Amino acid sequence: MSENEDDWLALKPQEPSPSQCCGSGCKPCIYDVYEKELAQWERAKAKRDKSLLMEKKEQSNNSELNPDTFTAFNISSVEQLTEDTYQYKFELPGNSSLRLSLGQHIVLRGMVNGLEVQRAYTPISPGNAEGYFEVLIKHGELLMLASGTGLAPMLPILQSITIDEEDETFVTLVGCFRTFDRIYLKHLLQDLARYWNIRIFYVLSQETSLEKLPWSYQENTYTGRLNEDLVKTIINSCRRKPFVLICGSSAFNEDMSKYLKAAGIEENSCFVF
Repeated sequence: MSENEDDWLALKPQEPSPSQCCGSGCKPCIYDVYEKELAQWERAKAKRDKSLLMEKKEQSNNSELNPDTFTAFNISSVEQLTEDTYQYKFELPGNSSLRLSLGQHIVLRGMVNGLEVQRAYTPISPGNAEGYFEVLIKHGELLMLASGTGLAPMLPILQSITIDEEDETFVTLVGCFRTFDRIYLKHLLQDLARYWNIRIFYVLSQETSLEKLPWSYQENTYTGRLNEDLVKTIINSCRRKPFVLICGSSAFNEDMSKYLKAAGIEENSCFVF
């Protein structure tokens, strides 16, 4: 009995977007990993054997990092050092160490917003630390609430974040428009939404159903107005309390300020254009 082609397509590795590469000349690069996983998928598909996708990689008995593969490590603790900086401690088996040279970095890989992301970090733990290693990760968070042409001042900020490989600020943009056809710069917004640290939601006040919208917009679009409950829902979906930027009509700005206050966002954590 032949396998369903759709099942195999669902298992096919997804090609990384340019925003997923840290640009540090990593070995392996995320594109190297993709090519290796794609070749493995093609071999499994040719033989119609899904078990080949689950091949276990041979691991050495010590924890010395292999430059050709990623290795899974457990997080033993996370300590918040400042408002947006955290110290992550990873376990190493036994009393082993990373054995890195001075200034050498490692690449961490994980899933963020359903997108695979990798970034280069230099461990802050001593080079001869046994049984663990530590890195500092900075998590900034912005929430942008824009109505109509209020989108304009948000775009330069978004673009400045996405072109800076060192900027790990998470951004949630909520664009409020009357109808789907009135959304400005759709293609640019869709391109920005492909970055690992950017989320974009749309709120359409005069649309009554999402069924006529392109499928790629349906999951992140709401009908009606941006009200207090929806603002709270979006804030609760953020990783931490965000700094909020607001731009729209006077009535929109007043409403948003009121909703944010009800959601526990202090006035000094907001900026109104």
